[in-house]
Amino acid sequence: MRIIDLIHSNEKTAFSFEILPPLKGTGIEKLYETIDTLREFDPKYINITTHRSEYVYRDLGNGLFQRNRLRRRPGTVAVAAAIQNKYNVTVVPHILCSGFSREETEYVLLDLQFLGITDLLVLRGDKAKHESLFTPEIDGYHHAIELQEQINNFNKGIFVDGSEMKVSNTPFSYGVACYPEKHEEAPNIDTDIYWLKRKMEAGAEYAVTQLFYDNRKYFDFVERARNSGVTIPIIPGIKPFKKISQLSMIPKTFKVDLPEELAHEVMKCKTDEEARQVGIEWCVEQCRELVKHGVPSVHFYSIGAVDSIKEVAKQVY
Repeated sequence: MRIIDLIHSNEKTAFSFEILPPLKGTGIEKLYETIDTLREFDPKYINITTHRSEYVYRDLGNGLFQRNRLRRRPGTVAVAAAIQNKYNVTVVPHILCSGFSREETEYVLLDLQFLGITDLLVLRGDKAKHESLFTPEIDGYHHAIELQEQINNFNKGIFVDGSEMKVSNTPFSYGVACYPEKHEEAPNIDTDIYWLKRKMEAGAEYAVTQLFYDNRKYFDFVERARNSGVTIPIIPGIKPFKKISQLSMIPKTFKVDLPEELAHEVMKCKTDEEARQVGIEWCVEQCRELVKHGVPSVHFYSIGAVDSIKEVAKQVY
């Protein structure tokens, strides 16, 4: 069942979350522990992030450095298949422009198709750490909407070289990202919403937001999107505040504001545990208000916050 169908068939606000593949050289057991911790809340789907290769520099010991490309978190397709097989839950691997060529994307789509995984989250992805501006791979894409076009053609049985498939299979369905406080590269929120509408028109069935801590910004964004003709579900993405250091880290990393009331309460904390409790209380109130407003799903970003998400979910679900 497609994500959009799972959302519409659920009588109450659905619960879902996102995980990262294990670091290269580590096992999958810790990831299973995360799923086991949150499984009691009946997740309707689990997202698995995808990570591009990065340049790393190895000290050769003679004053020189060797530059190599490394994917620190490979295995998205395999992780998605393992989770689907072990837990019988819908999985949603991320498909990126960033770090991938059209041919590499096609191979990923073929692997997913063979595994019977047909839900995707289509993203441009972040720029590489060594880049000042986003730069696509050779024969890659600048924008998510271009990646959507390749997936749409794949669904029609057409490969990137224009040749046709001999066998038709279940088509992919997909969602996209959106930004209640606008994407950092967008000149303004109206431009951001324009592109969200374009993504919808190109086939996106739902959108998932960047994390936010001020529900008013989410509600305002949804209202503006609806007024602009965006009709697909807009799923709020949530992550509990966890540490005092996040007062500066979250705005810097995710380009979102922390509400004054939340920041004020965290600044009174003397330990990270006190800050974690403030974050849980804030997140519970956020989620309760979102559920009250009838959002189709609350999607949690779990990295480093699994214990807090469990405490929040106990009070909300």
